[in-house]
Amino acid sequence: MPRGARERSESGTYHVMFRGINRQKIFCDEEDYARFLQTLERYKLACGFELFAYCLMPNHVHLLIREGGEPLATAFRRLGASYVYWYNLKYDRVGHLFQDRYKSEAIHDDAYLLTALRYIHRNPVKAGLCAAPADYPYSSYADYVDGGGLTDTGFVLGMIGREEFVEFHRRGEDDRCMDELEYAEPRLSDRKAVAVMKRCTGCDAPADYLNLEDEKQREGVRTLARRGASIRQIARLTGLSFCRARRMAKAGRALRGDDALPDGSGEETVS
Repeated sequence: MPRGARERSESGTYHVMFRGINRQKIFCDEEDYARFLQTLERYKLACGFELFAYCLMPNHVHLLIREGGEPLATAFRRLGASYVYWYNLKYDRVGHLFQDRYKSEAIHDDAYLLTALRYIHRNPVKAGLCAAPADYPYSSYADYVDGGGLTDTGFVLGMIGREEFVEFHRRGEDDRCMDELEYAEPRLSDRKAVAVMKRCTGCDAPADYLNLEDEKQREGVRTLARRGASIRQIARLTGLSFCRARRMAKAGRALRGDDALPDGSGEETVS
């Protein structure tokens, strides 16, 4: 099955994640974490991208990046190849280390950039590895609070100061970003989801759905989300982009005053 085209961000900013093959560890000791950060810094300079946030988890990595002189795909091929070559030599292994190609979601506005940044920094807390973002040594949180490091903090701190940054991170337990939304197991089967869509909008195929007026599309997305369809499932069945489907569903939740999006994610292990 051919891979779908990645959604492009007008701002050039992306939340990126890559995971160890079969979810295996990609960092086994402090030297591994340090080596990856050294490699990330080297290719940040070589490829010209801006790094707004990072978090290195034992078996996956989150990055918040604004594309620079080279396309992200090129930058990550170079970064990944360098780290995997070193890792394989160290552990006397051969073959792939990362699972498939990297995952990415486009960041279209500053509000979601801040949400993604907080989600990245709180990832170790959600995984039970620490009590607070400040306690985790392998993320960019300290760069924002203490200064220094390889993170480009100026853009975010220009929107919120350091004190507000710390307070902002005390919240966010319900943030849901790419890995939870994209890999969520839907609570609604495709057959039932199509039936719901048909009853609500009169459409049962993406081509027809995309011809609906915007308000009718939003109604269908909100209904599917309330019934337990995941955002990725909604996007696939309606033909909408992942980000557009998510924005429609979140807008529906805000109108009703609810706190969290029913995206069918369940309790997937973050680590």
